[in-house]
Amino acid sequence: MQIPALARSRTLAAPRLRFDPLLWGPLCAMAAAIALLQGAGGDLWLADRLYAAEGGRWALEHHWVTETLVHQWGKHLDIVAWVAMAIARIVLSRYPAARAWWKPLNYLLVATLAGPLLVSWMKSWTDVDCPWDLTRYGGLHPYVELFQHRPSGYGPGQCFPAGHSSAGYGWVALFFGLGTIKPRWGWIGLGAGISVGLVFGISQQLRGAHFLSHDVASVAVCWCAAWCVQRLMLSGQGEDRA
Repeated sequence: MQIPALARSRTLAAPRLRFDPLLWGPLCAMAAAIALLQGAGGDLWLADRLYAAEGGRWALEHHWVTETLVHQWGKHLDIVAWVAMAIARIVLSRYPAARAWWKPLNYLLVATLAGPLLVSWMKSWTDVDCPWDLTRYGGLHPYVELFQHRPSGYGPGQCFPAGHSSAGYGWVALFFGLGTIKPRWGWIGLGAGISVGLVFGISQQLRGAHFLSHDVASVAVCWCAAWCVQRLMLSGQGEDRA
């Protein structure tokens, strides 16, 4: 069994932070995207059009599909998936023949939590508002970009990075976890994680809960967390697999 070619060459080395295109390539691209979306007005351009398309209000904020199905049930489904994975790990621990799955599942149990938890922590201090909080979209606050001075009296903003989409993007860790078993599975897992994150993120943007840059930051944090955890937990995995 193998992992994706680039991932395999990196996980065989001793865990250390160095230039790795699997980490720095995506992160640099995402950082550039965030700079353009916020600094060049891409966030506002897209949100303006969504807001106008919904009739000059966030008409989908409390829609059954966006609020109940995707936001509420989506969170529950994410929890169910993690618990099912934990149960699978406990069951497989009884079967030595399934030993190849033990480390990947251990990794996934940690990595799929690490990204969303890191996003939640970052939201507590970045002080960025959601679109629906802004006067531009019927709220009470002025638009303030990341790292700009926030006027006093508005309270903390807690919308950057996007929390809900991180529940989906956290599963990009499947790229490394499943990739240690079979390369193709790693790519399928990556596609699944990105797809779920996109559904969660787009739904929240339609509700006025986040700008696009918030979701880009979310996937960047989750990818970075997945990479770092695999360096710690999957080093040498697949070394004897052909």
